[in-house]
Amino acid sequence: MLRTRFTEALGIEHPVVQGGMMWVGRAELAAAVSEAGGLGIITALTQPTPADLVKEIERARTLTDKPFGVNLTILPSINPPPYDEYRRAIVDAGVTIVETAGSNPEPHMDMFRSHGVKVIHKCTSVRHALKAERVGVTAVSIDGFECAGHPGEDDVPGLVLIPAAADALTIPFIASGGFADGRGLAAALALGADGVNMGSRFMCTVESPVSQVVKDRIVEATELDTNLIFRSLRNTARVAKNAVSDEVVQILAEGGQFEDVRALVAGARGRTVFEDGDLDAGIWTVGMVQGLIRDVPPAGDVVRRMVADAEAILRSRLELFSEPLLRA
Repeated sequence: MLRTRFTEALGIEHPVVQGGMMWVGRAELAAAVSEAGGLGIITALTQPTPADLVKEIERARTLTDKPFGVNLTILPSINPPPYDEYRRAIVDAGVTIVETAGSNPEPHMDMFRSHGVKVIHKCTSVRHALKAERVGVTAVSIDGFECAGHPGEDDVPGLVLIPAAADALTIPFIASGGFADGRGLAAALALGADGVNMGSRFMCTVESPVSQVVKDRIVEATELDTNLIFRSLRNTARVAKNAVSDEVVQILAEGGQFEDVRALVAGARGRTVFEDGDLDAGIWTVGMVQGLIRDVPPAGDVVRRMVADAEAILRSRLELFSEPLLRA
């Protein structure tokens, strides 16, 4: 069994987290990951209202009695959702683990702390991770440049970012971006992380609510089949390579601004991809790690085989230090 500071702090069995994903982090997936000993995450804003979020939390509790968390991603918006109401719903529902992402979690920390909620904050740089540590989060999830969604603007891959975080942080942290199997978990632990956080891998599982067409596309795709959009706007996002993201890249490369691509990148269009399986209906997020994903197993199998493989790999590496047999 792989016990780390992260598993001890969160009260879970395995150092494997299913990160919050818009339109994906629902009760069935989160419960399946948690039931297998990892940490499943329900995505708050996937639910249309705070009341719906409470119902989703209750639904997850009918599927597992093990710990799971809720993701609350806070981003600047013209018409922001009622973040305070979602936060209150999380607390009132008795959730004790929250993954925050986007903006600084500090405005939410007092309420979460006062209700015994442990916060994992998602960061894309060591400096942001240190700030999260200072405001009192329990753990940090650090995203390398390989990740799906927003990798930040520093373009630092995990092979450098993870040990840099290990050198700087005193709280537990997990590594995100580029992880899909036991090899990745073993590598993350060797680099100093206390576990891994995966999105794309769990999106391509039986319990994931996205269309089978999307899952099949992930299995078929390579590590080259993503696009980086919004680079010129300093709001980089890694998404699947398709007709829409190709068009967005071209428009912005030719000097276009956000208003020129707003209709193309609307979230409702991405939701259509996941629900209807029309791969060119909009932009949808996936990481470079899709090049390592070759099947669509139950989410629990992902957790169990990942941990077993990581343990086997780490034990086999120890054999490199064994004494050579003495010759007769």
